[in-house]
Amino acid sequence: MAKKWNMIVDIERCDNCRNCFLATKDEHIGNEFPGYSAPQPDRGHSWVDIKRHERGAWPAVEAHFMPVMCNHCDDAPCMKAAKDGAITKRSDGIVVIDPVKSKGQKEIVDACPYGAIYWNEEEQVPQSWFFDAHLLDGGWDKTRVEQACPTNVFRSLKVEDKEMQRIAEEEDLEVLKPELDSRPRVYYKNMHLMTTCFVAGSVVVDVDGVEECAAGAEVVLMRDGRELARTQTDTFGDFRFDKLAGNSGGYRVEVNSESSGSASAAFDLTEESLHIGVLALSA
Repeated sequence: MAKKWNMIVDIERCDNCRNCFLATKDEHIGNEFPGYSAPQPDRGHSWVDIKRHERGAWPAVEAHFMPVMCNHCDDAPCMKAAKDGAITKRSDGIVVIDPVKSKGQKEIVDACPYGAIYWNEEEQVPQSWFFDAHLLDGGWDKTRVEQACPTNVFRSLKVEDKEMQRIAEEEDLEVLKPELDSRPRVYYKNMHLMTTCFVAGSVVVDVDGVEECAAGAEVVLMRDGRELARTQTDTFGDFRFDKLAGNSGGYRVEVNSESSGSASAAFDLTEESLHIGVLALSA
């Protein structure tokens, strides 16, 4: 089978430096690549768009960032909307919107369920990130966004589909809007940082009248009398359970320390992550 291009995006590594966004602008604003794309306008287009998501409540709050671009779907909705061969799916998996054949076809923009296609009013063409195909065809072994990223968020792979499926399973990769069954070739690692909730808390113990952090205490997450997960408090007495579904109802945490006693707390998880406060161990 033929090898095809895929992109893995690690959300955990993205710190919103926006080098990928800027590198794409630098590559395409004012630059025409015949057969691939007309010049990108200097305003209004985000071929690599950075989505932001905040999780948690004081004192446990975190922000995560997810680069979103054309997914180069194997069953691309944009291709179904295009006329006269305006969009092609190359044998290496890359989707290219022809800058000549697509003129005037604004409906292509609305056909993308990921919001990754933009309308160039001056050129009267739809445009999107075309996997830096002009660079790959010229001998590059990685995309411009990958080359520009200082934290290794992006990893492009040219492998057979069977091998990519193995990698996706092995690394727990996900795609955007899997319910569409458009079969994207852009995969995300650590997607839970954008889609699930966490519960955090702190544990303390009284030592000769002084409140100290309870390190190494065992914490069990319970629901309906069943154990879901367990962990230990860190040096600062903090604990966390992640990858919980929002609006999933009631839970209970039970904390035990052989030397310092136990504690417990019940809580309801809504659509937001939360910090359940400080739990004091007692004999």
